[in-house]
Amino acid sequence: MLKKSLLLAMLVMGFTSTVSAEEQEVQNTQQEKKTIELPQWVKNIKFSGYGMLQYIGQNPYQVTKDANGNPILEKNTSNTFNLRLARFILDGKIGDFDWRAQIQGTNATGPGQPTVQLVDLYAEWRRFPEFKIRAGQFKRCFTFENPTHPITQGWRGYADVINKLSAFGDRTGERSSGGRDIGIQASGDLFPNANGRRILHYQIGVYNGEGVNQKDMDSRKDVIGGIWVMPIKGVRIGAFGWTGSRGQMLDPHLIDPVTKTAQTRSVEKNRYCLSAEYDLNGYTFRAEYVHSQGWGAKSPGNNVREIYYENGDKADGWYVFGIVPLIKGKLFAKARYQTYRNQKNWGTSVNQIECGLNYNFTKNLEIHAEYSHVNDRSIETAYEKKHNYNLFDVELDFRF
Repeated sequence: MLKKSLLLAMLVMGFTSTVSAEEQEVQNTQQEKKTIELPQWVKNIKFSGYGMLQYIGQNPYQVTKDANGNPILEKNTSNTFNLRLARFILDGKIGDFDWRAQIQGTNATGPGQPTVQLVDLYAEWRRFPEFKIRAGQFKRCFTFENPTHPITQGWRGYADVINKLSAFGDRTGERSSGGRDIGIQASGDLFPNANGRRILHYQIGVYNGEGVNQKDMDSRKDVIGGIWVMPIKGVRIGAFGWTGSRGQMLDPHLIDPVTKTAQTRSVEKNRYCLSAEYDLNGYTFRAEYVHSQGWGAKSPGNNVREIYYENGDKADGWYVFGIVPLIKGKLFAKARYQTYRNQKNWGTSVNQIECGLNYNFTKNLEIHAEYSHVNDRSIETAYEKKHNYNLFDVELDFRF
């Protein structure tokens, strides 16, 4: 009887052990199924972004009419809160390729221009520092200021000459594109010195010439190139060239003899820029001169496709600024002088003297305050001239 009881107990224990082992195996299998190993390129994806909130007040003159219908100049004082910019960014890496996708939201709109749009979408092969190649939609390789981050740039906006002649609100009328276009670009850094710092940079790109999210309208590509030397740490001295066109511009001087309507043609874009910069230990000084040859549109930056001959076929401008630390890493003083001449003469110049302060609460939160005295030579009538007005700007900028 005792033997039978022992045998029965051993059978029960064996069965229980077998069941427990099988259950453990099932549980392990289920856990393995729940654990999914992500590929490395997914792990490399980083999400970031930033926002720029603005208050701006100004008191320029505007042209109105008196009781007799004669044009007069009156103050047009205004102040407003503004959502200057919001951007959401995905960065990643796949092997030797880096990639970026960036979406922008802004309240600066124009005909056919959405408030939310794709601004960057590109991949760049970066295996060798001497030769990198980028394809997609990205910043044109023109001027030092164009590729500068809008918060790091430190002002209420890019200089007027950069806006008008580096494809932000371009003189040719293309939609505001933040200096971007669709194309392909090669670049590299050459000749490392004893400390490993490379002293020569080059870049050359081929683009549609129409701005963001636009196909080529005349099959002629824009070619832009730049080169700069870095003789000592923090110093860059460079030059840029640009030749191309904007297609399907309505020409009021080109009339079809049968239909009596204006026809379209391409407009030349021939530009160059001379640049110098010092940027080290919180001190930033930069100066650039940009010259443009080619007819423009009446309203820059609003996707306008009609030639406005009254503006002439030449424009130029320049700026110089300095930003210096008052309290290291926290408080900065700044001053800037800039001129933009829409017809390359002083009668169409807009001249600004600006000064202000930037304060960093943290590395991801800062406030900018700025005063600008504006001398706009275009503000006049046949009877009077009132060129000068004031502008005050405050911005709260954050990154995440």
